[in-house]
Amino acid sequence: MVGIAYPTDKMMDFIEQELSRLQDTGLYRQLSFIDSPQEPRVKINGKETILLCSNNYLGLANHPKVKEAAISAIEKYGFGSGASRLVSGNMEPHRGLEERLAKFKGSEAALVFNSGYHANIGIISALIGRGDVVFSDKLNHASIVDACILSRAEIKRYPHKDMNVLEGLLKKHISHLTPHTSLIITDGIFSMDGDIAPLKELSELSERYGCMLMIDDAHATGVLGANGKGTPEHFGIDNPNIIQMGTLGKGLGCFGAYAAGSKKLIDYLINKARSFIYTTSLPPSVCAASIVAIDIVENEPQIRQDLWNRVKFFREGIKKAGIDIMNSETQIIPIFIGKADKAVRISKDLLDKGIFVQAIRPPTVPEGTSRLRITLMANHSLDDLKYAIDTIRQAVTTCR
Repeated sequence: MVGIAYPTDKMMDFIEQELSRLQDTGLYRQLSFIDSPQEPRVKINGKETILLCSNNYLGLANHPKVKEAAISAIEKYGFGSGASRLVSGNMEPHRGLEERLAKFKGSEAALVFNSGYHANIGIISALIGRGDVVFSDKLNHASIVDACILSRAEIKRYPHKDMNVLEGLLKKHISHLTPHTSLIITDGIFSMDGDIAPLKELSELSERYGCMLMIDDAHATGVLGANGKGTPEHFGIDNPNIIQMGTLGKGLGCFGAYAAGSKKLIDYLINKARSFIYTTSLPPSVCAASIVAIDIVENEPQIRQDLWNRVKFFREGIKKAGIDIMNSETQIIPIFIGKADKAVRISKDLLDKGIFVQAIRPPTVPEGTSRLRITLMANHSLDDLKYAIDTIRQAVTTCR
């Protein structure tokens, strides 16, 4: 009997061919399993390695005070919240975290989302829609890109940090621009390049042309600024009209995200942000842990200074070795490689030598700009960083 090729068979053939293509081009991805907490050294397949690709910048993910807060909240509230915030999942730790975030960010109010992806999709699609215009940096995070597409607004992408082109686009659309039909959106720290958005210029342009301005401060929260409050504090900008978004799972070592701004903005998002309305809320233990993490950021500034000391040490060492770190200014330090398959080979070689760092390839970064993405933590030892610098230099030089 002759077999029939059902649609599911064709689908599996396509999947198999696409996976094969990804493997051939160095774009195939696999999960690495870590059998230990997020610390400067972790165990992978039973082998201890130096972790250089975690966003746990301040080392708070395994901090005793953060763990204690989570455990205490579980004992009091249980684990799951049971429902969305607008149904029955709105618990005291959620309100406590939002009040703490508003105080930390210097805003009237704040709203907690379940992740940075949830926050960007919810905020952006609530603020703009069909017939509106959004101006987005070409190197913005994928969640911003997806949110802009889902909003159905007209998307104008400007070259990375190019304020002249952005102003040209604003002038071109000036007849259409009003504060409720146009939005400029940017990362604070760009997650793959490690450079910082020109927020002063962006703030001035938004005011001049009457646009909303939103900043994704995911990688800056807890890290940038004299008190770790992010990009606006770093530049000394006090513009209450900036819509601030950030995450709790990077510098703060916890999980979730937030929007910070005026009370009216937060009330609006509660009623219009679909990713907030239709999602079971964060476990109360996560909120309790995040509150303590913010306390640590504010009360223990030496942790942040420890991070920047290590950033300076590593950057100077790796540049002295003649390695291209692109335009990094922060704790995110890319090692430019170029070809995807070459970046993968170097990453595997480094893992064999006890250094865990991921190869970042398209579509995460543009074609021809594959790299190793180094991220530093406040509690990395200088000896481990020196070993990493020497080993990375050897691996990159050998693979040229």
